Amino acid sequence: MRCDHCLLEIPEREAVREEIGGAPRAFCCSGCAGVYRLIVGEGLDRFYEGRRWEEPGLAATPGGADPEAFAPLVREVSGGERELDLCIDGIRCASCVWLAERVLGRTPGVAAARVNYATHRARVRFRPAEVDLAAVLRRIESIGYAPRPWSESEQGRAREAERRDLLLRLGTAGFLASQLMIYSAALYAGYFQGIEPSLQRLLEWIALGLTLPVVFYAGAPFLRAAWAGLRHGRFNMDSLIALGALASLALSLAQMARGGEVYFDTAAMIVALILTGRYLEASAKGRASEAVARLHRLAPRQARRVSVGEGGLRRREQVPVEAVRPGDLLEVAPGERIALDGEVQEGTSEVDESLLTGEARPVAKGPGAAVIGGTVNQQGSLLLRVTRVGEETVLAGIARAVEEAQARKPRLQAVADRVVGVFVPLVLLLAVATVAGWLWAGASPARALMHGVAVVVIACPCALGLATPLAVLVATGRATARGLLLRGGDVLERLAAVDEMWLDKTGTLTRGRPALRQVWALDGGPTEPHLRLAAAVERRSEHHVGRAIAAAERALPEVPEPALEGFRALPGRGVEARVEGRPVRLGNRALLAEAGLSLPPEADARARALEGRGETVVFLADGARVAALLSVTDPVREEAGEALARLRAQGLALGLVTGDNRATAAAVAGGLGLERVAAETSPAGKRALVEERQRAGARVAAVGDGINDAPLLSQAHVGLAMGRGTDVALESADAVLVREDLRLLPEAVALSRRATRVIRQNVFWAFFYNAVAIPLAVAGLLHPIVAAAAMAASSLFVVGNSMRIRSGG
Repeated sequence: MRCDHCLLEIPEREAVREEIGGAPRAFCCSGCAGVYRLIVGEGLDRFYEGRRWEEPGLAATPGGADPEAFAPLVREVSGGERELDLCIDGIRCASCVWLAERVLGRTPGVAAARVNYATHRARVRFRPAEVDLAAVLRRIESIGYAPRPWSESEQGRAREAERRDLLLRLGTAGFLASQLMIYSAALYAGYFQGIEPSLQRLLEWIALGLTLPVVFYAGAPFLRAAWAGLRHGRFNMDSLIALGALASLALSLAQMARGGEVYFDTAAMIVALILTGRYLEASAKGRASEAVARLHRLAPRQARRVSVGEGGLRRREQVPVEAVRPGDLLEVAPGERIALDGEVQEGTSEVDESLLTGEARPVAKGPGAAVIGGTVNQQGSLLLRVTRVGEETVLAGIARAVEEAQARKPRLQAVADRVVGVFVPLVLLLAVATVAGWLWAGASPARALMHGVAVVVIACPCALGLATPLAVLVATGRATARGLLLRGGDVLERLAAVDEMWLDKTGTLTRGRPALRQVWALDGGPTEPHLRLAAAVERRSEHHVGRAIAAAERALPEVPEPALEGFRALPGRGVEARVEGRPVRLGNRALLAEAGLSLPPEADARARALEGRGETVVFLADGARVAALLSVTDPVREEAGEALARLRAQGLALGLVTGDNRATAAAVAGGLGLERVAAETSPAGKRALVEERQRAGARVAAVGDGINDAPLLSQAHVGLAMGRGTDVALESADAVLVREDLRLLPEAVALSRRATRVIRQNVFWAFFYNAVAIPLAVAGLLHPIVAAAAMAASSLFVVGNSMRIRSGG
């Protein structure tokens, strides 16, 4: 008798019996009975119809997870929500993933839940005001699974252990198969030239002894997977391998009993050759995934924390990075790796960010500069205040995004997956038909069976299964190494197809570090009061122009900040707030028009003259009057001209879209040779522009960095964000330029086109190989050993072709 939930064998007298859903049920314990009641009560009993468990699971043991162990893995995300990464033990099939996602998704307060079947990693986003961490863990335990903290190091050790196990099996198969070939050569010579029966029997027994470990130890992963599928009526690639090896072994045993020819070498070589291909595939995947591993290794384990005591005395202590909290002070000596994200408080130095951003030149850092955890301090000593820790750091976010990118499938892979699902049963039917056809044609059973084995082995769709995921792994790893973060394999496919690109101006085509050039008071009075008033509002803004105004005010003598309330950012127009009780607005002409404020002719003429030189003019309205003009200049990036020329050479039509005025936009576009310009465009207008171009048949990519660019990036076929852009822009983008170099744009297009071309070549080769090889096997022109070698070679072709992406081939 088996437990109706976990399938554990139980004596009848010890079974816990209950009637659930009008039917009698038996369970190994009350925990499993409770889980079964919950699943049926939630209306999720489809789980029991669709599950594909290879072996019995553990009985439910709720209450074992300690929320404190998971607390460091929880991070703040947008909208006041939190996100948790954890590992779910006990997942044994796709139905387990389905059940876990459905139950978590139905939990009040849980916004989203995704479970990765391959790694058992779950990502749960929840609202802490509605559900706490302990409740999320209890919910997972309530359906019989065990949550545990996610650890990248543990997963790395597991992957390495799997690779070593594969290498051990391959070594065993290779050594024994090579010995077997010696005895097989002697047997084949004896079949043609004659051999003593006693010597033939001895050689056959030796060959059998060498074959059994190869098939049943080295080939155990194939046999287990095939058996699990057979029990549940499923056939996969391993089914073909197992069937080919076992059929060759069984035929050889039968022939050995009746004194005929044996084919033990066929069974052994099938396993050895397939293992060779699998091991090389695993090694290639490991190399392709090394970008993520390298990112994880960048994070130091220790940090030097500084605390200030009485009299300003500083005390230093080495602490684990897990013990550091936002706001703590850390000291970084020359040559040390910066432990966490922060802001420099004291000292000047240069920081090597190359491993993270791909930028070869060190970046100068001084007080107020942001630094990224994992980068290397080169020259001076720095004292920094920590701003982000744990999973909130830039390094953790990049690693997380790369992992997600490697998991997201392009459309071509979805097609390949569907083909594999129907291909295996068809091959098995074809193999049976081949055996029957040869028997009907008068061939001996041994010969007919060998032809059927050749069909099974040659048709194994390993190359088709590898065609896309390996290319995606290699391409995303290559992109990360260059400082380009892709959020999914599907991004490669979409970016390769774009024929038009629209770029934002401020912070994208320009350096994004504007400087205040001048302040002009409309009444002719002193400008300092106007600058202080503008900075009081702009200090709360994330916009580059606002930061330039605030930075200029910091150079003035320090005075108390005025009382400010009701700050509001108005994307595409400016900002507003109440300062000392009176309304203050800073922005463009659209903001003035919205507020019903008129601009004197002299001020308008002065503003247009400044805009004609490519400067951005901000209008300061104090109460019901326009009080001052603030002129901000932001130089165009040095590499912009080269990057745009390379994009044009790739066949892309280019355009500039900005919320800035027409005169400034035209000045910048003219200097870069951009003929299409959309100026004074609101965020909704940017989105409408892309929609219009898409309706005209264009496949549009968009590049931006600010809050007002988020709708543009979301609407485009592919949205690319500058790495130091706002969080909203980064969340809306499909790709991020971690290294803020516009030359990455043509590199990204070239990489995506190369990767898509390789994927298509791989898929074509997989189909072409089967289309040619299967008829040859049916016709009896391929021996099973040759078929196994050809199948392994097809997989190796896919591996080698995919690895060309790394070298730009």
